[in-house]
Amino acid sequence: MGSGIRPTTDQAREGLFNILQHRWVIEDTRVLDLFAGSGAVSLEFISRNCTEVVAVEQSPKAVKMLRQTSLDWGIDNLHILQKDVFLYLRQVQDQFDLIFADPPFDHPRLPELPAEVLNSGLLKEDGLFILEHSKSHSFEDHPFFRDGRRYGHVHFSFFLKGD
Repeated sequence: MGSGIRPTTDQAREGLFNILQHRWVIEDTRVLDLFAGSGAVSLEFISRNCTEVVAVEQSPKAVKMLRQTSLDWGIDNLHILQKDVFLYLRQVQDQFDLIFADPPFDHPRLPELPAEVLNSGLLKEDGLFILEHSKSHSFEDHPFFRDGRRYGHVHFSFFLKGD
């Protein structure tokens, strides 16, 4: 793409939403999409009747494209913020039912992201956190890790607060 954006592959996104459709209710939920990039995952959540999606992305070019798409499609429940994700996690006092994060696979702070998200207070007590990452990271030892899935080179780790 030339902008440093690495969108979740269609196969991985389809697999993710198949899992969500069969294991969790995502309709009428509030979703936070961290490292939103192109916004494909945010838009997928919107298309599945989520109440609201907040997309956080640092790249001005990606934010501009996503805002234009949202405007062109008449979407009013997608809120796009141009901000560093780690600053956002420390500053916001909101809560979400589901948090999805797709950081760059080589992001130096990727290993600490589950702790940052799960300790931020942003995820509701029974909320779900999904982290997209490469095979070079494993989060199976994290106390809130519940499941992992792989689609080609894309791995998803699922964390659940509470039971």
